[in-house]
Amino acid sequence: MSASDPYPSRIGADPQVLPRKDPVVHAGERKRLDGPLSSDALGDYERRGFCVFDALLGPDEVDSLAFEARQLARVRRDDASPKVIREPGDDEVRSIFEVHEDEELFRAVVRSPRVIALVDQLLGAPAYVHQSRINFKPAFRGRPFFWHSDFETWHVEDGMPRMRAFSLSINLTENRPDNGPLMLIPESHRYYISCAGRTPEAHYERSLRRQEAGLPADSLLEAMVLDHGLETPTGGPGSAVLFDCNTMHGSNGNITPFPRINLFVVFNRLDNALSPPYSGQPPRPTHIASRSPTPLS
Repeated sequence: MSASDPYPSRIGADPQVLPRKDPVVHAGERKRLDGPLSSDALGDYERRGFCVFDALLGPDEVDSLAFEARQLARVRRDDASPKVIREPGDDEVRSIFEVHEDEELFRAVVRSPRVIALVDQLLGAPAYVHQSRINFKPAFRGRPFFWHSDFETWHVEDGMPRMRAFSLSINLTENRPDNGPLMLIPESHRYYISCAGRTPEAHYERSLRRQEAGLPADSLLEAMVLDHGLETPTGGPGSAVLFDCNTMHGSNGNITPFPRINLFVVFNRLDNALSPPYSGQPPRPTHIASRSPTPLS
């Protein structure tokens, strides 16, 4: 660990709650007012760590993307590429990474004016895509993903210096209360949970299927939920959830007959580009964490 590490984690036996040292919305007043998020939605995002955008994509557009996502899951089911992540214990496709580079339809959405306007409104400076993927929760057998802060992982394993990033999760199918939707703990972004233990070597080879390091202590999670509750934003195809890089989130398994598909994109400011990982280990592959950022335009 560097002596100048602003957010140390996975360096000892005991978890800690540390203060956040970065703002939540980085744009100045003009960009805050000019963007597609209403003042109420922006206030929700800043205060609670997330907000919901009811209709980011139109019906025709989201139908095309959902069809393409299903096709990709079928075509790449037996693909040995490390960009294709499978469910723990079987061969169902869980995630396909770097779709903003490899797939034209998804490339167009990520670089669309409406998405870039959201990025400007929240980050307020030139930005790039840190990571993109399609997330699948197959019917009947989609597995859960435990509570975590993405920033904790991006900081420790990728070398993201500060909290100047956010995630955009676009629903390509209906996200119902019962099919494993995203769950978030409001106001959890105000604190940095420094996790116990150390990062196993090449942790990403297992963590994308089942997280094993960077897990917050149960007692801290319980305290946050008792203080602030938890929420499961639902919505139809084309709706989206925007959440701060440090908001604690997770998802249950899906034992319903209703599959869930989301496009997940992470935007990071160019001036917050990745440094060497704070774990001291080699960086994760670039399809998980871009180390040659191309500015959005």
